[in-house]
Amino acid sequence: MAIIITDECINCGACEPECPNTAIYEGGVEWTWAGGTALTAIELEDGSSMDAKTPVEPVSEEFYYIVPDKCTECTGFHEEPQCAAVCPVDCCVPDPDHEEDNETLLAKKAWLHAE
Repeated sequence: MAIIITDECINCGACEPECPNTAIYEGGVEWTWAGGTALTAIELEDGSSMDAKTPVEPVSEEFYYIVPDKCTECTGFHEEPQCAAVCPVDCCVPDPDHEEDNETLLAKKAWLHAE
């Protein structure tokens, strides 16, 4: 399961530097697959591919957000999601739309970091 930042976020930014996958971004800021990962190209669902450095539209314009496909809940890095551990308002919570087991999260980590 990925983590999501709820609309209770106060935009303090405490979570962003804690993410080992660089999956957390400030609201309104574009993100890339390459940021914080070893990825150089991404295969899209339609079979085409894109450069991992290509900017992608922000998930949220208003507050910090987590890119679910880059979130591993810190599995393989830490014992708990670090964003949730440092959040002063407890707005980093499990994302029910992106449930993944430990094996899947470890595989995602390996993919992101070319392990």
